[in-house]
Amino acid sequence: MSLADRLGFDPARCFINGQWILPQSGQSLALENPSTGETIGRIARGGADEIDAAVGSARASLDGVWGRSTAVERGRILTRIGQLVLENVDLLAELEAMDVGKPLTQARNDAVALARYMEFYGGAADKVHGQTIPYLDGYTVYTLREPHGVTGHIVPWNYPMQIIGRSVGAALAMGNAAVLKPAEEACLTALAFARIAHEAGLPAGALNVVPGLGEEAGAALTSHPGVNHISFTGSVGVGSLVQQAAARNVAPVTLELGGKSPQIVFSDADVDKALPFLVNAGIQNAGQTCSASSRILVHQSVHDQIIERMSERYGNLRVGPASEDLDVGPLISARQRAVVAGFLDVARNDNLTFAAQGTIVDHAPGGGHYIAPTLIAGLTPDHALAQDEIFGPVQVILPFDSEEEAVAIANGTDYGLVAGIWTRDGGRQMRLAKSIHAGQVFINNYGAGGGVELPFGGVAKSGHGREKGFEALYGFSILKTVAAHHG
Repeated sequence: MSLADRLGFDPARCFINGQWILPQSGQSLALENPSTGETIGRIARGGADEIDAAVGSARASLDGVWGRSTAVERGRILTRIGQLVLENVDLLAELEAMDVGKPLTQARNDAVALARYMEFYGGAADKVHGQTIPYLDGYTVYTLREPHGVTGHIVPWNYPMQIIGRSVGAALAMGNAAVLKPAEEACLTALAFARIAHEAGLPAGALNVVPGLGEEAGAALTSHPGVNHISFTGSVGVGSLVQQAAARNVAPVTLELGGKSPQIVFSDADVDKALPFLVNAGIQNAGQTCSASSRILVHQSVHDQIIERMSERYGNLRVGPASEDLDVGPLISARQRAVVAGFLDVARNDNLTFAAQGTIVDHAPGGGHYIAPTLIAGLTPDHALAQDEIFGPVQVILPFDSEEEAVAIANGTDYGLVAGIWTRDGGRQMRLAKSIHAGQVFINNYGAGGGVELPFGGVAKSGHGREKGFEALYGFSILKTVAAHHG
């Protein structure tokens, strides 16, 4: 059975105004399976023409049935989308594993998370309220939350389903009409989501999906004068370009960018509880996670113990094809593998300590983009491997002597996305939670199980704006103040 037959549509088409449309150029892009290096299909190479059509379709839907829908009606549609996502979990997980390279269990968890986002935003759609404001005698003043209009969403290849859920889901709940540009490396679940949303009753034009290259379709979306808000998740460099393009149209932007997130382990930490979080948060999705815990800061008194205990876990890690559902899958591409390998070469040249490595299974396909998870010690906080986002399964261990030094190291990068604190001392927990520059701080855990309800975003070069939870709904809406003078 061909990929198109399994999907129920041709992935070499764009989804615009409820229809599967061939790009005007007739061009397509090869889609690679990172586990094998083989081409598994082709996707549309959409461009400025398709983006313009998608924006026009979104605007028409706002002027039509979608714009007239009530919050209750929007919520019911989103809830129905969530139900259909759950009914298609196996297919979505298989597509994500094949497309991104992540192990099947992780891909399935992402599909379930997508459904949860739809359920959450479906339930929240009619619960975003305005306020009444006491004012002068003879006035009644109140506020309204209204949609921006047409929202553009540029979604990366590492977590397509989850990021679609937290951005597109929130935008639709607030009554916006969305144009989605998925990453060219991994489009299949974005396209499958469009089909599911259409089947669930989302009106034509409320969601449009245009695959293509970032410098073509992505650039056209961010610079389009008909787009009223942009949501971008990706690298710092591209995020800066997105913001510059949107600024020409004075369109607001939500940016979720890179990270160099620390977990800080004090001498009184529950090491047995911490260990799975210390390792898993660094190697999940082969370390290709903005919030990956790539720095482990450890008090000198337990430094050697943590290295030993983490090394034991690393020694048991197995890397292989996504379909085999091992601990770690391949990196997304040969290019990304070369980037990570370059960092490891720097570590070797600088005589850093390779404390532990996982194992690539012998039968892993030669064309796959595999790299062994690596734990590195013997470096200083200003070393490139402790400063730069590697975006691969590489973690570094850094010792510290005092609470003040731990905070200085944690805050000593350009990023500020997530941090973890491991200590039983309640006062220290509160002091560090306030002192660390990050959008999320976890105490005696890391990630809180995904936390659809928990606002997520960064500071500094990790971006600005918040996704997830009710904060995302506020970000995808405009606050209007109405002052009525009635004497």
